Amino acid sequence: MIQNRDIVYTCIQPWINDIATNGKNNTEILARHNRVLFVNPPIDRNSFFREKNNPLFKIPFEVIQGKREGLMQVDNNIWVLYPKVIIESANWIPFTSAFRIINKLNNRRFANDILEGIKQLGFKNYIHFNDSDPFRSFHIKELLKPVQSIYYTRDNLMGVPYWHKHGRLLEPELFAKSDLIVANSTYLADIARKYNAHTYYIGQGCDVGDFDNNIVREVPDDIAHIASPIIGYIGSLLALRLDVELLEKIATSKKEWNFVFIGPEDATFKNSLLHRLSNVYFLGLKELKHLPNYLSRFDVALNPQKINEVTIGNYPRKIDEYLAMGKPVVATPTGAMSIFKDYVYFASTPEEYIQQIEKALLENNTEKEKERADFAGTHTWENSVLEIYKAILKVNPELGEN
Repeated sequence: MIQNRDIVYTCIQPWINDIATNGKNNTEILARHNRVLFVNPPIDRNSFFREKNNPLFKIPFEVIQGKREGLMQVDNNIWVLYPKVIIESANWIPFTSAFRIINKLNNRRFANDILEGIKQLGFKNYIHFNDSDPFRSFHIKELLKPVQSIYYTRDNLMGVPYWHKHGRLLEPELFAKSDLIVANSTYLADIARKYNAHTYYIGQGCDVGDFDNNIVREVPDDIAHIASPIIGYIGSLLALRLDVELLEKIATSKKEWNFVFIGPEDATFKNSLLHRLSNVYFLGLKELKHLPNYLSRFDVALNPQKINEVTIGNYPRKIDEYLAMGKPVVATPTGAMSIFKDYVYFASTPEEYIQQIEKALLENNTEKEKERADFAGTHTWENSVLEIYKAILKVNPELGEN
């Protein structure tokens, strides 16, 4: 346990009260025993002009304009800092050597705002936790001089062109100079460990409380009429991540199964053959609180991902939600899926998917449902943060003595 410490948490994602993120969930657990300053990412110049009418930017814009204070307390032991500086938009620069110069300037501006917040709060001997921000927090270790600098790798950012352009050079350097690295997937941990021996897999926290298999669900009207077996997927329907052609082949081959997709679609999905099949239903985006009611009707849940740089290392939180409700799951074995091997049916081709779905339907029983739910229940934010604490103490045992 780490307690009575001051923690500065910089994050790739902003603090938004109504949206759960890794950064927010980690902060809430860390703050049970420590003081935490969560630092929102600074606004870049392009966003300042482009997002003037975006309500999500209301508070940071008012801070930049001097209309409100940037430091505010949001809960016990949690303060959120909205930087008052604007950083330069630099990712368009073609040469990484030139990008480094502008990025270092941005880091200095950002760090000055953080130091001001640290001073107001009276933080001492603080730990810096960098949550997947390889650019804006690249120099924060040198500029803030924390007692320990932690880099949290939880998405394969380098699979995205925006981050890969300069990050392919910067992120390995950030791995190497961090005091320790924590990763939410074994795949990302293996990558980071090439540059830093102090790399630890900490699992992924999930809030699966609403996905309780023992709750009697009210069946929504738009799925109530669909006959079993229902083979379903919940999440954004993006061709970058999901294998549309595989789904078309399965749905065409097994017309006696009904396929239900819940979530927003990209253009590829909207124009796919799936929309012309009578056994396929697109129910659209649903509120989070209603998702368990839909999932309760699934006989088998799917995660038919493509294997590419974007998907291979990302932790699939939806799998925990599926399993928490005891559902049999058939999924593509990406690099991050290895921890689920005893609870998920793996498949890659349409033929394998059909075989594994048939097997899942045949083998399902109450005992297997309970085993799945119990396993998903171990993937809590508390357990993930506990692994962070263990990693901190392996590298700096004295930090547990405060």
